[in-house]
Amino acid sequence: MMTKSKKHTSIYPSKWLRWLVPIILIVLIKAFSYFPKLVETYYSIKIYPSISHLQRVSFGWLPISFGDICYSIFIIYLIANLIKLIILITKKQYGWSILKKQAFNLLKASLWLYIVFNIIWGLNYERLGIASQLRLKNTTYTDDELKNLVCDVVDELNATRIELGDSNYVYPTEKEIIDTSFDAYSNIKNEFPFLNYEHLSVKPSLLTMMVSYAGYSGYYNPFSGEAQVNTDLPKFYMPFVTCHEMAHQIGYASESEASFISYLVGIHSKNALFRYSALFELFLTANSELMQRDFWAAILNLKSLNPLVKRDRRIFKEFILGRQNNVEPIIKNVYDQYLKANQQKSGINSYNELVGWAIDYQKKYGKM
Repeated sequence: MMTKSKKHTSIYPSKWLRWLVPIILIVLIKAFSYFPKLVETYYSIKIYPSISHLQRVSFGWLPISFGDICYSIFIIYLIANLIKLIILITKKQYGWSILKKQAFNLLKASLWLYIVFNIIWGLNYERLGIASQLRLKNTTYTDDELKNLVCDVVDELNATRIELGDSNYVYPTEKEIIDTSFDAYSNIKNEFPFLNYEHLSVKPSLLTMMVSYAGYSGYYNPFSGEAQVNTDLPKFYMPFVTCHEMAHQIGYASESEASFISYLVGIHSKNALFRYSALFELFLTANSELMQRDFWAAILNLKSLNPLVKRDRRIFKEFILGRQNNVEPIIKNVYDQYLKANQQKSGINSYNELVGWAIDYQKKYGKM
């Protein structure tokens, strides 16, 4: 006797469900991002610290960057697939059906990448941030306020460079700078508890040549929680960059905020090199802006620099000029669009907002 066979039911979700889930999650993430106070209270303060803590505990102990290894494997994978694609096209074995399938797979992977990125770090772009925590107003400032700031910075910069010693000053090693960065954060948390940093996870970049060619001093890997520093940097600039990337690690995604926090950590440090590095960055940024507003005032500031500071400025300028190439502007433009897509309207120029934060801080707290 013949029996009717039961219709086979797949245990896998249908195609529409596999698209619906990521789309719903993206809508929820986007809706949540429109409420900065909620992001600050529930994500940046309560959820994200546990995520970053776990990341740094998991990968911080490794002597090399796990994230850089993953990036390298991914780059090799992309190159291999590009070569494979070229071969298939050459042999006319690449039809529209295959192209359509791979395009949909790429889109689906991009959706999930966006979801993971926002859950483990990206939502920090939408937080209230340092302005709320320090009760600062990053408003526009007058020419006189800018001039006064730069004059104060010049005095402090010269004094700090003299404190370091003469031209024979021996800079600490990269590891010593990274370790001292951790000490600097440990010091500032006494005054600003919300800048608490635990479990050091800062590594020299394994992709230094590529990073230098792209024109970057350091970068943060949100997927591994590691901060990478370009070891080609002049040593006097490395403390500022290191502390900047560490600010990203503790949840400050905005470039202007990360720079301002690095500045705060530097000037509150007991280490003269860290204070010098923070002041050096602020001088470069502030005097550059002053030069656009009052050229001769900016020139007088340059002439007022200590000879050793002038030498360091020359070294830094040569370092920047040495990295210029045809690829760097393209990469910078891509990163500019990325920043604007993440609610930083000034794009790559948001780095320069450090000046506004410094002026506000000085007006409110009466110190640099």
